[in-house]
Order: sequence, then C-alpha cells, then structure tokens
Amino acid sequence: MKISKTAAATARRLFGLCQTGGHLETGKLRTVFTRLAEDKPRDYRAILAALQKLTRLDIESRKVTVESAVELDPSTRQRVFSDLALKYGPDLDVEYFINPALLGGLKIRVGNDVFDGSVQGRLDRLSKAF
Repeated sequence: MKISKTAAATARRLFGLCQTGGHLETGKLRTVFTRLAEDKPRDYRAILAALQKLTRLDIESRKVTVESAVELDPSTRQRVFSDLALKYGPDLDVEYFINPALLGGLKIRVGNDVFDGSVQGRLDRLSKAF
C-alpha cells in the first residue's frame, strides 16, 4: 500500500506525540489508534498503516539478542545490560542465547546494530582479509 506524504507526515507527528522523553507510551498510542479508527479522518487507513510500521520499528530497535559460547553468569549479564542501557536506554528487551559455534566472546544485536566480539567473528574477518 502506497502511503501519501501527508499521511506519512501525520503518522510521524502522531507517533512523536505518543513519546515522552524518547520512550513510547503504549497508553497514548492505544488512544491514538482508537481515535483514528472511530473518527475515520481522510486517508485514515494509510495513517494507521504508517503508525503500525513506526511502532514495529520502535519495538524492534529495543530488542537485544546476546549470544555467547557459554552460559553467562548473572554479574556478566548485568554488566552487559547496564552498558547497553547507557547507550540505548533502560527499556531494552534482552534475550540471552548459547551458541557454541562462537568459540568464545559475545555477539550482541541491538535493533540493526551488531557488535561481534566473538572468536568465530574474528576468524571470519581474518579469513576475508586474506
């Protein structure tokens, strides 16, 4: 579905109004969705679609995947979370996975950002260099 510039701009403006301090407030967002569905302004379906996309992107940007070769102890998990919270904010959804193929180190994905400090990643970069 192609969205007009005015619908996209309206969706961005409404999405910005649903944020406080850079954090999305679900109550405000729910109210905006409800009012749009009830009032049905011009091009409301495109606005709803754009709002849905912006919401999905915001949720995905707060999802964190931490992969390690071995199980991380609680103090290491806390240190990783606190370092990520300093950079990305405290409302992160962190999942920890064990991936023996990494051989050692960590591979962290936050939204679209990937930090690969694993031994396997270093070996892959070294092999590509030759």
